[in-house]
Amino acid sequence: MPGWLPRAMVLALALYACFQLGSWAFDQVIGLLTNVLIAFFLALAIEPAVGRMAAGGMRRGLATFIVFIGLMIFGLGFVILLGSMLAGQIVDMVDDFPQYIDSVINWVNQTFHTELSRVQVQDSLLHSDWLQKYVQNSATGVLDVSTTVLGGLFRLLTIFLFSFYFAADGPRLRRALCSVLPPARQTEVLRAWEIAVDKTGGYIYSRGLMALISGVAHYILLVVLGVPYAPALAVWVGLVSQFIPTIGTYLAGALPMLIAFTVNPWYALWVLGFVVVYQQFENYVLQPKLTAKTVDIHPAVAFGSVVAGTALLGAVGALIAIPAVATLQAFLGAYVKRYDVTDDPRVHGGPPPRRGESVASRIRRALGGPGRTGGPADG
Repeated sequence: MPGWLPRAMVLALALYACFQLGSWAFDQVIGLLTNVLIAFFLALAIEPAVGRMAAGGMRRGLATFIVFIGLMIFGLGFVILLGSMLAGQIVDMVDDFPQYIDSVINWVNQTFHTELSRVQVQDSLLHSDWLQKYVQNSATGVLDVSTTVLGGLFRLLTIFLFSFYFAADGPRLRRALCSVLPPARQTEVLRAWEIAVDKTGGYIYSRGLMALISGVAHYILLVVLGVPYAPALAVWVGLVSQFIPTIGTYLAGALPMLIAFTVNPWYALWVLGFVVVYQQFENYVLQPKLTAKTVDIHPAVAFGSVVAGTALLGAVGALIAIPAVATLQAFLGAYVKRYDVTDDPRVHGGPPPRRGESVASRIRRALGGPGRTGGPADG
């Protein structure tokens, strides 16, 4: 056996063990890394507001605290308003449930010539095996639901804590990062940081403005139709349709349609038609004007980035995909060298140049004058 073979085998085993240990450690901290990534983008989003307040003489920590308190008040108010709306609708549905049961039983008796009654249906439901199993499973799943809720609250607290430190200690973090880099690299890092703040803040600003416009438009529609809880539904449509990419529009429109259906089934169709028409207006008129200077991304690139972000990080990736791609696009645009495009009709979607055509004829044709492919000129 060669003398180097045992050492090579030990080295290979050591490398394999290090790889397995690294994979295990990465799997253990992937949740923490995801929370830190969300916190970083949240800190970038509130950086413009914190920076303006700090420039006015306020301490940066206090400015960050005020911004977070405002966000928490808005979020809690929205949840309470939406919860009260859903609770009211559930109470109304429970009160009207016997009438629904009677109407369904009457329709079944008239259609299939049966003699069912509400008492028989209630007894069969209460003594059914599937209902008892459902109650047992629900009782055993209370602990799982409680664990999920506590885990979500702990994750939310972790995100807010990291984002608070990122925003409050932003200058110190940038100094610490630049202190380990040469001067040329420091300029690039600071430029990338500035671009990320501009793009993320611009994304939040444009989405917030579109959410406001969408909420007002749907509020007017719901008030005209007489749908209850119009303010809460308008806020729901505005926020969900703008901050949940791709499927947010359908999720946002489903709840107003359901509430409108309880008032009048035809109102649900009116809401559906308005949602579809407004979405087209937003995609082709409103969004290009509002995002032209903040997040200038082609719609196909935005859709592809959302799909890729969802595949990598789930809902979190879908939320941060567009500002991340906008930052990368702006950063590359600042360093990628560009050239003048040749004057070729194929660039504008025209036909290719005709073969045998002289250069002078091509120039005259490009300038709008009469061009010939050959032969004697006209007298």
